Amino acid sequence: MVIKPKIRGFICTNAHPVGCEAHVNEQIAYVKTQKSDVAGPKNVLVIGASTGYGLASRITATFGYEAKTLGIFFEKPPTDKKTASAGWYNTAAFVKAADEAGIYAKSINGDAFSHEIKAQAIEAIKADMGKIDLVVYSLASPRRTDPDTGEVYSSTLKPIGQSVTTKNLNTSKRVIDEVSVEAANDAEIQGTIDVMGGADWELWMNALSDAGVLAEGVKTVAYTYIGKELTWPIYGKATIGKAKEDLDRAATAINAATASLNGTARVTSLNAVVTQASSAIPIMPLYISAMFKVMKADGTYEGCIEQIDNLFKENIYSATPRLDEAGRFSQNYKELEDSVQQRVTDIWNTVDTDTIDELTDYVSYHQEFLKLFGFDVAGVDYDADVSPEVEINNLL
Repeated sequence: MVIKPKIRGFICTNAHPVGCEAHVNEQIAYVKTQKSDVAGPKNVLVIGASTGYGLASRITATFGYEAKTLGIFFEKPPTDKKTASAGWYNTAAFVKAADEAGIYAKSINGDAFSHEIKAQAIEAIKADMGKIDLVVYSLASPRRTDPDTGEVYSSTLKPIGQSVTTKNLNTSKRVIDEVSVEAANDAEIQGTIDVMGGADWELWMNALSDAGVLAEGVKTVAYTYIGKELTWPIYGKATIGKAKEDLDRAATAINAATASLNGTARVTSLNAVVTQASSAIPIMPLYISAMFKVMKADGTYEGCIEQIDNLFKENIYSATPRLDEAGRFSQNYKELEDSVQQRVTDIWNTVDTDTIDELTDYVSYHQEFLKLFGFDVAGVDYDADVSPEVEINNLL
């Protein structure tokens, strides 16, 4: 079939297998050019491994350090009439490249929140990998089923304390308008913490520890976005922010639980980037479009793969990591520079529908959004007839 993007609001409902493969191969090629003598991981578990920062972590571990990886994700497979989700095609392309390089890469497609998937992962680790020395937790989900009670928690994108009305880039209509979001109630705040906080990260680390598959000196990271004043009303100081605070709590608990192994758990603050999750958050499309304009002009913008490649070198495997006031790895320091934030704020305050292209880099934002699903990738013939049916090698 000839596959063209089907966009509905902030969601693209299909993906292009050839485009996803090309996008993955671009990231692999980048990492291969960035190799250093820094000692890195050998056996890596990536929970949330098929898109965004999780995928970038798997690529960096494999092609930067030749580490074995086990990736966990929950993606939709293809049929003869419908495409798979982008994460399915991303993983197929990644595993194909790892196989060609002779590097171990196996995957599990299922609910990472469940006890069953944790048990399956432990079985694979024992059979093939020995002990894990790096665990990357990079899950993004709107819902989570409690593995013990069966209760389904849902997350919300709402401010806390009072409703918020703010400027917004409506990507469906390509206009600058306003968005109003009502304040979350206590149940919505707790639900967001239950989905996006640190509870499942803890469960994974406890399960791995109890099974005896964590190596001496094991490291684990969970990814977050903190931002600054512009994004705080609906992000940093809102329901998502409360969930991110719970990651800090979980890091402290995991550090205590892995003390006998000299383990280290840290939350990692990363840049705002275009992801399937961030595109759904009010404020973020306009903020990121303005940030692109400023940071690309400065030559300081880093996408997922550049961020993670530098994270491994500058923080996770550095003797002198860069930490923020809360003890998190700080990989977003370039975005949070006062001069960058001031220029982004100036754009935010003045941009309107007529000046979107002049004052922001929405064109790049939209291109990055399409690339998430394998579209608008250089060198891909989007008029070609392609099969949506692609298998993932080594899928357990």
